[in-house]
Amino acid sequence: MSPINILALSSSRSGKSGYLETAAPVIENFLGDEAISIAFIAFASADKNYEEYSSKVRKALKKLPHIIHTVFPQNAASVITKSNAIMVGGGNTFKLLHDLYQLNLIEVIQKKVNSGTPYIGWSAGANITGLTIGTTNDMPVIEPKSFKALGLLPFQINPHYVNQKAEGFNGETRNQRLEEFMKMNPDASIVCLPEGTFLQRENNILKYNGKEPAVLFYSKESEGTFSQRMIPDDSDLSYLL
Repeated sequence: MSPINILALSSSRSGKSGYLETAAPVIENFLGDEAISIAFIAFASADKNYEEYSSKVRKALKKLPHIIHTVFPQNAASVITKSNAIMVGGGNTFKLLHDLYQLNLIEVIQKKVNSGTPYIGWSAGANITGLTIGTTNDMPVIEPKSFKALGLLPFQINPHYVNQKAEGFNGETRNQRLEEFMKMNPDASIVCLPEGTFLQRENNILKYNGKEPAVLFYSKESEGTFSQRMIPDDSDLSYLL
């Protein structure tokens, strides 16, 4: 059985840090010291300037020995298939998933990851590791073929999690939005990742790491309701797999 290695980062920044500044050492530890070829998928970018996005990532990760190849629509399957790792950037989750379906890349990525290719994603790139994109924070700027995502992690993810309510704001809080999802999907689980935090899966071991606690929304099957609890740093969440 091939190892499954997934790194799902909530965000590209934490606080006032630079782009991928806090993520870089995590990615370095995840991939190791040996130089490998990485397929970078920038389809979450609504302006479609994928090479510019890739250049930004290369600059942020310049201290790492790896070679980052831009995935374009015309060469997507080939670049992904030949890569030693897959990296998916943030942006609009609907745009990202739309393009993956349009280019028939869902099964290509699933097959690669399930065969042992490491997967790294932040923000939208982390969101699609879950079962669906139903708990994204993004606006549906384009309609994907399905909300069904890669399913590399058997639960929902909510990146950039924060539940603060600004004074004078009368809309729903993040928790209220997620509670709406749970009411419509009572058997679901949602892992909510604050800025700068991440999930890492190695085969059947799933760990949460971050200075801020995550929040887990989960069903209470015996009561037919749902609840939530805090997840501290260095928590083992393998029971969710």
